Amino acid sequence: MSHPNLIESEVELAEIVRAAHTVAVLGMRDETHAETAAYRIPVMLRERGLRVIPINPKIASALGEPSLRGVAGLTEAVDILDVFRRPEFIAAHADEILALPAPVRPKVVWLQSGIRDDAAAEKLAAAGIRVVQDACLGVYAAKYRPRV
Repeated sequence: MSHPNLIESEVELAEIVRAAHTVAVLGMRDETHAETAAYRIPVMLRERGLRVIPINPKIASALGEPSLRGVAGLTEAVDILDVFRRPEFIAAHADEILALPAPVRPKVVWLQSGIRDDAAAEKLAAAGIRVVQDACLGVYAAKYRPRV
């Protein structure tokens, strides 16, 4: 049986998206890569009323917000940590997330379409973090959050 923090039900996905206020985007791209999902989806999230915090050491800023160099740069708990990183990096990112002080850890770690690491997801779930794997946050935001 899978952990209850491993989220797959449509009802729970809708609840997560509707309740969110702040999304940190790990692997976010900037305007120079405007054609990529890692830029387009955060733009769309902002259009639906979400605050977006970019995390990417290779960019200075995105959407007018300074980019954090890594997960360790988070100073507040975000509702969703949206991850645009290849699957082979997820285990290390899970360790970075778990190294954060408990009050700063994200409520939900959302691995974008095509991104899955069952062992890392189980580890995060066991620590009390809800995890969504292999699903596009943009699709759910478009479905459950109106434009503002």
